[in-house]
Amino acid sequence: MAHAMVIHADIHDLADAKWVVDEEILPMMQQAPGFLASYFVAIDDSHGLSLHVFETEEQARAVAPPEGATGPGATLAALEFGEVIASA
Repeated sequence: MAHAMVIHADIHDLADAKWVVDEEILPMMQQAPGFLASYFVAIDDSHGLSLHVFETEEQARAVAPPEGATGPGATLAALEFGEVIASA
């Protein structure tokens, strides 16, 4: 069964955060072993969520950012892992 990494982020600059996602995070995720899919959602101007799906939990954990990681436009607020129980 697939496993997901869920990242909750505090967004400081939406344009910068989107640039980092497009130019750095997505290319890195797409090359990671076991990668299946990634989704990024801006909940509002200051909160975001991303969902990254991998074949195994170990593969998801291998690409996880460190707790409290900060990048251009956003700061990691929470990081969770879980088994994907259904998809469509």
